[in-house]
Amino acid sequence: MVRVRELSESEAKRLQRIVRRGAENIVTWRRATVVLASAQGQKVSVIAKLVQTSEDRVREMIHNFNEAGMDSLFPKWSEGRPATFTPKVRARICRIARARPAKFGLPFTTWSLDKLRDYLVERRVVKTISKERLRQILAEEDITFQKTKSWKESPDPEKEDKLARIDEAMETCPDRVFAFDELGPLNLVPTPGVCWADQRRPQRLPANYHKFSGVRQFFACYHVGQDQLWGRTERKKGRRPTLRALQSIRERVPRRKTIYVILDNLNHHTGKDIRRWADENNVELLFTPTYASWANPIECHLGGIRHFVLKNCNYPSHRALAARLHAYLRWRNGNRRDPKLLLVVRAEQRRIRAERMLRKAA
Repeated sequence: MVRVRELSESEAKRLQRIVRRGAENIVTWRRATVVLASAQGQKVSVIAKLVQTSEDRVREMIHNFNEAGMDSLFPKWSEGRPATFTPKVRARICRIARARPAKFGLPFTTWSLDKLRDYLVERRVVKTISKERLRQILAEEDITFQKTKSWKESPDPEKEDKLARIDEAMETCPDRVFAFDELGPLNLVPTPGVCWADQRRPQRLPANYHKFSGVRQFFACYHVGQDQLWGRTERKKGRRPTLRALQSIRERVPRRKTIYVILDNLNHHTGKDIRRWADENNVELLFTPTYASWANPIECHLGGIRHFVLKNCNYPSHRALAARLHAYLRWRNGNRRDPKLLLVVRAEQRRIRAERMLRKAA
């Protein structure tokens, strides 16, 4: 009769601890149970029924314990077959995937999994590989199929000084900081959007139209400290419409106090008449750098107008469009914490913060 050898005190305590508290894997627990049951005088046939295995396997566990002791309880897993794709091969696959196909003399601008796999096999980077395994390797290396993004670098030699002045004004006196920008051109064009409708019965907008009424421009103004948005609808851009919008800003604060207006550097914003008026009315114009409109705090709030007023619309006249636009502004100023509005605004703010962080990192 096969029996386990006499156990030392430490071995008995350790076996009891494994059986009672469990082990990292079921194999260790089963082997410990077999050894402990054998030490208690149980027959092989009884132990086999207890752990649901064969008698031969029980005898093998007991012999292994008698020879190797406690080490025999812990399985020595095989490492398995060597990796098909070594780290060096994986790194080369990723390097090729990140590069544009034209770099390797191929007549297309982007990789598909089929094209990338065929190129890797043709160049003998790998002998063979499936599309799914290729996708898994790229995903494990945090390489995903994405849309490309554009970026602009400001060539303005005074870029840092302008941005620093805007930041300083917004931090020190936000109650006297305003932002100004144009939104347009506003066309009387059916614009698709989203809405609730009966299933398979979408609301429809006409696909054909005639632009008999021309276009309009919306001159938007924003009070940074009070988070108030307003504006004027004009027939076209120019010096006079800009001056009228700036005058509406000046009226918000007593003339004895200096106000700061953030705006971009379009030609009709930087003319002599505008600068003269600003000097005479205690207004400091803070121009954003070239190609840095993201520095204007009004930009994220114009996204709400596009989303809530200009999408899913078909206005019969510019008068109707202007009425809806000003109705939205009244609603917006009275519901600045509306969740849907905040969702749109914060999406734009995230983009602006990303641009600002890139500037600071540079």
